[in-house]
Amino acid sequence: MDAGSPSCQGGSVGALSEPLGEQVAIVFITGSTDGLGLMAAELLVREGHAVTLHARNDQRAADARARVPEAAGVVIGDLSSIEAMRSVAEQANAAGRFDAVIHNAGVGYREAHRIETVDGLAHVFAINVLAPYLLTALMTRPARLVYLSSGMARGGDGRLADPQWTARRWNGSQAYSDSKLFDMMLAFGVARRWNDVRCNSVEPGWVPTKMGGPGAPDDMSLAPVTQAWLAVSDEPAAGVTGQHFFHQRTRGTPSIAHSSDAQDALFEYCAGLTGTPLPV
Repeated sequence: MDAGSPSCQGGSVGALSEPLGEQVAIVFITGSTDGLGLMAAELLVREGHAVTLHARNDQRAADARARVPEAAGVVIGDLSSIEAMRSVAEQANAAGRFDAVIHNAGVGYREAHRIETVDGLAHVFAINVLAPYLLTALMTRPARLVYLSSGMARGGDGRLADPQWTARRWNGSQAYSDSKLFDMMLAFGVARRWNDVRCNSVEPGWVPTKMGGPGAPDDMSLAPVTQAWLAVSDEPAAGVTGQHFFHQRTRGTPSIAHSSDAQDALFEYCAGLTGTPLPV
């Protein structure tokens, strides 16, 4: 299991042995008030890049500004609602075109029951899947897109069979696994459709965040590095598209993640929910 955006239990990522990129990049990171999103922001700011944060509400935005005073700005909006997703995209576009967007915001697998959003959607699906889809569709197209997935995606079901969990008994772990498989499918599908954008997915590892738990075995200091590297690095290995990474190395994925039919079905489903198709 991997931790996406929940708050970390102390510590920060250490300095890299090599700079992430020679040119200053302008980067937007969703869900960046704590956890891996905040750590990626701190890493990029330390390397001299311009980072815009995203917070769910005003209080978390103030906390993020205090943690990363060098941030270029903070976009505010609760990604559990479609209206707020649109607001976040509008605010981000008003800030100008980003070189890279890291879709880090997410909720975990410990929801004991199905939580319904104001739009009648499953909370996990809305934040983990629909938000990155709609932001991708509405924001000015960047040069690079990075989607946070998870090793748990390998246990996911990408067939869109009751994705809102209205006809079956709730299983938080399965809902999370499905959502992270859908994130892989988003990354690979966008990479297939947009050949002018480098789109990849990342699993950060099972790390000791609030979601991962204190006993998680992976190295916390490495957890935000790959997504930051993919966002800004000049290295040829980071200049690919349609790949999945773990600790800066490509890693295999479920075959359905690469199915163009499955990707298109996911895009059509999300377009139906939002009224916004993915631009050609």
